[in-house]
Amino acid sequence: MTPSEKRPSLPEVHRSISIPNSKSFWRKLLAYAGPGYLVSVGYMDPGNWATDIAGGSKFGYTLLSVILLSNLMAILLQSLCVRLGVATGRDLAQACRDYFSPRVNFVLWVLCEIAIAACDLAELLGSAIALQLLFGLPLVWGVCIMALDVILLLLLQNKGFRYIEALVITLVATIAGCFTAEIFFSRPDLGSILAGFVPNQEIIQNLGMLYIAVGILGATVMPHNLYLHSSIIQTRAWEPTSEKKWEAIKFGTIDSTIALWLALLINAAILIVAAATFHVSGYHEVADIQDAYKLLSPLLGVGAASAIFAFALLASGQSSTLTATMAGQIVMEGFLELRLPPWLRRLATRLIAIIPALLVIICFGEQSTGGLLVFSQVILSLQLSFAVIPLVMFTSDRRLMGEFVNPRWLKVMSGAVATIIVALNVWLLWQTFWDFLISHSG
Repeated sequence: MTPSEKRPSLPEVHRSISIPNSKSFWRKLLAYAGPGYLVSVGYMDPGNWATDIAGGSKFGYTLLSVILLSNLMAILLQSLCVRLGVATGRDLAQACRDYFSPRVNFVLWVLCEIAIAACDLAELLGSAIALQLLFGLPLVWGVCIMALDVILLLLLQNKGFRYIEALVITLVATIAGCFTAEIFFSRPDLGSILAGFVPNQEIIQNLGMLYIAVGILGATVMPHNLYLHSSIIQTRAWEPTSEKKWEAIKFGTIDSTIALWLALLINAAILIVAAATFHVSGYHEVADIQDAYKLLSPLLGVGAASAIFAFALLASGQSSTLTATMAGQIVMEGFLELRLPPWLRRLATRLIAIIPALLVIICFGEQSTGGLLVFSQVILSLQLSFAVIPLVMFTSDRRLMGEFVNPRWLKVMSGAVATIIVALNVWLLWQTFWDFLISHSG
């Protein structure tokens, strides 16, 4: 059976959203708008908050350049996902299963599940922390309550994929509104912000800064988003002609680019608020979301600042858990071809995240969540190479992509991004190992 004859990705919503025949640019852009925002929530999830807060409080505005670089990488990589999904009708997991050996696929699947578990761990903990801050609920109860969002996902997907997109876009708008207020309250220095977007070589020389920088990279360019985007772009029912496929690639790329620029602004806003509030005030070790919540209102002199922060955190956690659960379904179906009922697939995916989250809280205590959030993002970054390299390989292969293959300039850029990601991770591992040897040499 050829790849084109196999079961499509997310069959219950595959090609379920019609595309108008109108020549209107805006009507078509509206029809394709949605998948980019589902992807973008992974770029502003609670894991991002932990790394951005830690980076802003400890190093001021310096790591803004890392957020910008990570976002530019994300825009390029997500455009490759659109290209792969439209041109082949396969998501990244399915393409791996079609063209790699069973042994390689098994390894890639395990690595991807680890990445999704790390991502879901951050999102569940973030949502649970928000409930604790707003309502005083213990973290264990918060994790259990937040796990019920799988039911919401089932209900919305049964109604239609547009309902999921509308909910996520509403949550993203909520986060953006909350941080617009926080920026206004914190009154950051514009000159320092602009200087922060200029790369600084100290980032790769300072191990502590590099650790958080790689965490930001892992929190921004998420492995599971590459699988997710290559699948959900196929919810659009474009005509299967060359012209319409090019049109789908164009509008799908515009959609994700706009959404990811919004994610950049929110990510940068989190770090800017941390730098303007904590770093400037001498609080250089604020890494926990709980500590940030407690300090925001007193330092800014605005009683509502902490509550707005927690409300945005809840919106962030809820939006990103929805998409991570969907990515888990795509990965499980794509790599393993499991034919499970939708509710059972999502329940299995959710349990992979709930169990580690509960074990961490019970075994290490609630005070360990801040460090675990940053660590989870570093784990994501280490897994990223195993998703990026196949994506670049597939989209650069003319036999697979045909006329939609990456042009030479895109091959060079995507290859450079893959190389940077691998090099950063090797550098981090080497620096960590070397630091361990030095610290134990005496």
